[in-house]
Amino acid sequence: MTIDEKYMKLALDEAKKAEAIGEVPIGALIVKDDEIIARAHNLRETIQLPTAHAEHIAIEKAAEAVGSWRLEDCTLYVTLEPCVMCSGAIVMSRIPRVVYGAADPKGGCSGSLMDLLQESRFNHRAEVVSGVLEEECGDMLRNFFKQLRNKKKQAKQSQEANDLNS
Repeated sequence: MTIDEKYMKLALDEAKKAEAIGEVPIGALIVKDDEIIARAHNLRETIQLPTAHAEHIAIEKAAEAVGSWRLEDCTLYVTLEPCVMCSGAIVMSRIPRVVYGAADPKGGCSGSLMDLLQESRFNHRAEVVSGVLEEECGDMLRNFFKQLRNKKKQAKQSQEANDLNS
């Protein structure tokens, strides 16, 4: 197991925490000098805040841990490719390396839709390593959304049955 796989497994543990509370299962952690300085998972639904993505929360915690907004010697591990907001936060916090699991063809801004982390017009760019434990990360998300669709379908069928019996 590589060091990136080791830390991605721990990011998956964070994603499981999100899933356990009904959040989209995305987990992140930030490592500095081979030490985890921040862990986070999605909390958008829980705290009803659009910025409560795993990466965003982890960046805030890491900045607090090191006492600086500059996270220049850190690596961010996240189970899903960062979105536009999180990619912007990565650039602004000067994180030099990002490792993610599953690509996000509909919202990923670290290589899929666009690549904000390698945008030459910014004064900071991040090295991106993609596809680390990609299958495991992607399966977790696919299974979560499949279950969500099934729950919605069952609720709709239940409501239709109730309507017929009324």
